[in-house]
Amino acid sequence: MPVDDDSPARLDSLTSGVLAGDRSALSQAITLAESSRPEHRAETRRLLARLESEGVRGVSTIRVGISGAPGVGKSTFIDALGSMLTAAGHRVGVLAVDPSSTRTGGSVLGDKTRMARLAVDAAAYIRPSPTAGSLGGVTRATAQALLLVEAAGYDVVLIETVGVGQSEVRVAGLVDTFCYLTVAGTGDQLQGIKKGIVELADVIAVNKADSGREQDAAAAARELAGALRLVRGADRAPEVVTCSALSGAGVETVWREVLAHRESLGVSGLASRRADQRLEFTEALVRDELDQRLARSAAASKVRDNVREQLRSGNVSEFEAAEQIIEAFIRSIRDDRTDSARK
Repeated sequence: MPVDDDSPARLDSLTSGVLAGDRSALSQAITLAESSRPEHRAETRRLLARLESEGVRGVSTIRVGISGAPGVGKSTFIDALGSMLTAAGHRVGVLAVDPSSTRTGGSVLGDKTRMARLAVDAAAYIRPSPTAGSLGGVTRATAQALLLVEAAGYDVVLIETVGVGQSEVRVAGLVDTFCYLTVAGTGDQLQGIKKGIVELADVIAVNKADSGREQDAAAAARELAGALRLVRGADRAPEVVTCSALSGAGVETVWREVLAHRESLGVSGLASRRADQRLEFTEALVRDELDQRLARSAAASKVRDNVREQLRSGNVSEFEAAEQIIEAFIRSIRDDRTDSARK
């Protein structure tokens, strides 16, 4: 059924289809979750509530975030790792967060083309997802897609982020283990320590340790490991390993580090992390819903239009303009509640 078909029958169909692992139903459900239309958001909430009532939420799945600067080979690495996991009997879901254009709202969604083996693997499901132009949108859409993929029976979910902004911090709050990829010769051994993303990493791997470049990769791993011990302390610094996504060398080692980190959390630690993930998801829903409601508010839009020229001419400060828009938004909510009470 198409996404625009808003009916109880579609909700029944999507629920049964997702639980049965039907790829078409799963894709439709994620498309529904990504929609910004209020009626689609409400339907997504009903769908997720139904799936949760079936007991699909738990800690048995393995959630892994994978990030790194553009060009480090994230998609190729995921293709190698995912293929290794499906060969071992896992069902692998991949969510590739793709940045939306702030001008058009469009996004490239090209990660899937770089995962040639997984794209044709019956035990894998790849879903490129746009960020919808806001950090709240990143977490809301990704978290909902994550729950849907798990409900469809995928026991390993890999979330690839673009590696260029604060979306990494948001996604790190949704996964059990956050893996950071880097390569030799980028300066990340020292400069990377300044990045909050390295502070978040549970597993760090130097990729592209290909034939003839193994020594450079090993040297970069040693330098980064030493720097991390200084910053995070010897007992808290993660191991830094090397791998080659092209040849597959070391990919299994990275996965063992992921499993080791998961084991180090223990049952209580993993349960606590999942509780934190639910909190992060809730806060993201609040941020995104407020953003959407503000964008739809006629009162706020009218004030925004009025202050635009005042801002351009310098007759009002940015703080005053923001306050006027927020006040108009809050006042419209109060007026709507008053009207509803009178009726």
